[in-house]
Amino acid sequence: MKIDIIKSKIISVRNTNIILDFEIAQLYEVETRVLKQAVRRNIGRFPDDFMYKLTDAEIESLVSQNVIPSKSKLGGAKPFAFTEQGVAMLSSVLNSSKAIEINIAIMRTFVLIRKHTSDLIYLKEKLDNIETEMKDKFEDVYEALNHLLQENEDKFLQDKREKIGFKSEK
Repeated sequence: MKIDIIKSKIISVRNTNIILDFEIAQLYEVETRVLKQAVRRNIGRFPDDFMYKLTDAEIESLVSQNVIPSKSKLGGAKPFAFTEQGVAMLSSVLNSSKAIEINIAIMRTFVLIRKHTSDLIYLKEKLDNIETEMKDKFEDVYEALNHLLQENEDKFLQDKREKIGFKSEK
């Protein structure tokens, strides 16, 4: 299974990376109702930090962002949102070889996304540090650039103003 396909199905809701039940069902090649039925039979294995139902507002938001094509795709049911731990728990509920294979791929994808996120945070911190160092070293340059930018903005605003005063007829 290509990681890019799985990666495209992982979204962020409530500041957590999740994958929706119908996306997992599609990957497992089972019907969504079969997946949900297996989860409901083992609901004790899925605390709120492993799996939760989306709220109406979250569904509306996902539809407006085209994550979900339309509410009709859901068939009137609220989708389950599985966190990384919830996906791991699914492997104990759905025990087919396909489910195990897909679970491994999904888990690897979650780990990859987490690694990319931590890399981005590290790079942002490095850039912030460099900017702080450079600002101290080149404070005069920053002041001059800001002054020039302000002059340009003032000139632009001045040119846009309507002229007032005596106008001669020619």
